[in-house]
Amino acid sequence: MPATRMETRRGWIGNRRLEVIEAVQRALLTGLQIPDHDRCISLVEYEADAMITPPSKGPSYSVIEIKLFSGRSLDAKRKLYAALAEELSAFGVPASDIKIVLVEIDPVNWGLGGLPASEIDLGFKIDV
Repeated sequence: MPATRMETRRGWIGNRRLEVIEAVQRALLTGLQIPDHDRCISLVEYEADAMITPPSKGPSYSVIEIKLFSGRSLDAKRKLYAALAEELSAFGVPASDIKIVLVEIDPVNWGLGGLPASEIDLGFKIDV
């Protein structure tokens, strides 16, 4: 049940927003082994003067923040990082222009349908 937010500068994505979001979804499937129907991704594009980035980064510099249940292994996280870099390379984004921040949340601190996620059968494993 990750909640993912990708922030970048406007211009390089053009009319490929949905394609980029689907690429991020594929990376989540690969790295976290979530079911395909588990989707919660937003894409935010900023005007050039509303986002400063390191001077060595290109126009496609992106920050991807993923809020997820705690419990994933380092191997799963490595797969996720590599999958995001691979998927976004198809859009000309170099791996060095991708910053990924994972925010791990205990399932008791995540509510779904009026219940804590810790009390719900999610239908997938988080300890991958």
